Amino acid sequence: MLAAFLCLASLPAAADTVEKIRYADFSNWFTRDITESKVIGGKHKTVYEIAPAGHLTGNKPYRNRGGSPWATSNVYAKVSGITKASNSVSPARRGSNTVARLQSKMEEVKVLGIINLDAAVAGTIFLGRIKEPITSTKGPFTNMEMGIPFTKRPKAIQYDFSVTMPAVNTRTRATGLSAKKTLQGRDQAEVYVLLQRRWEDAKGNLYAHRVGTGRERYSRSIAWNTGHRLPIHYGNITRKPFYKSYMGLLDGKKAYYAYNSKGRLVPVHEVGWDQADATPTHVLLMASTSCGEPFVITEGITLDIDNISFVY
Repeated sequence: MLAAFLCLASLPAAADTVEKIRYADFSNWFTRDITESKVIGGKHKTVYEIAPAGHLTGNKPYRNRGGSPWATSNVYAKVSGITKASNSVSPARRGSNTVARLQSKMEEVKVLGIINLDAAVAGTIFLGRIKEPITSTKGPFTNMEMGIPFTKRPKAIQYDFSVTMPAVNTRTRATGLSAKKTLQGRDQAEVYVLLQRRWEDAKGNLYAHRVGTGRERYSRSIAWNTGHRLPIHYGNITRKPFYKSYMGLLDGKKAYYAYNSKGRLVPVHEVGWDQADATPTHVLLMASTSCGEPFVITEGITLDIDNISFVY
């Protein structure tokens, strides 16, 4: 199963082996056309997905195509009968190459052509799936299956990236349901990889021990960086000098979701740190222009990313 998510060719880099994740060169994009409800303007929007080239017309749920393990924050939502689309991830050219461009931006919502409301959207890509259509603005994690099966133990992930960070120290909260609110403090872009060993109890609840952790946040602009490596640290890292609070276990409101054996999307409760030599069952990998709560962003943060790979 794991081979379906990775390119077949392994590229040697010095003494290491670099194994590119499938479609993580971001040269293939699937497009779909979504028409928003007339009550909010009736716009026609093109939405991008990381998958083999193709096109889908109409307001239809998207499911991962062509064996792509990637999902994005580009979604089709239908809340209280109103259809809305967002597109904060798209292809971009860097020289002769195509990269994934993630952006924090405002989606304008004009109700009946009179009331202007904005929804804050962060640009995010991750290994997993989105359950569409989105039917509520509450609990966005409940619509995301985060992670894919994975049993290897890489030493790092490698990627090319750049960050554009606006020279402000504020964030904006905007849900599309009420007026915008300005908050102090700048949002940050981030990339992380987490390895988990999961299990399920008789009631269908999912639990996990954290096997490996790699997580970085970016609070300033960074020029295009080729071959950047994010180390994966195994076992309990809470007493290590590099440990930051945001590297901790994910449970409660921070828990991500996955499908259990009964076909229900339920939270994965990280209940402890695993042994440093443990074998994972799943990998979570995400890149995003935001590290805070949903619908809160620093508008204009841009993360360009390309060539995401595992390093052994």
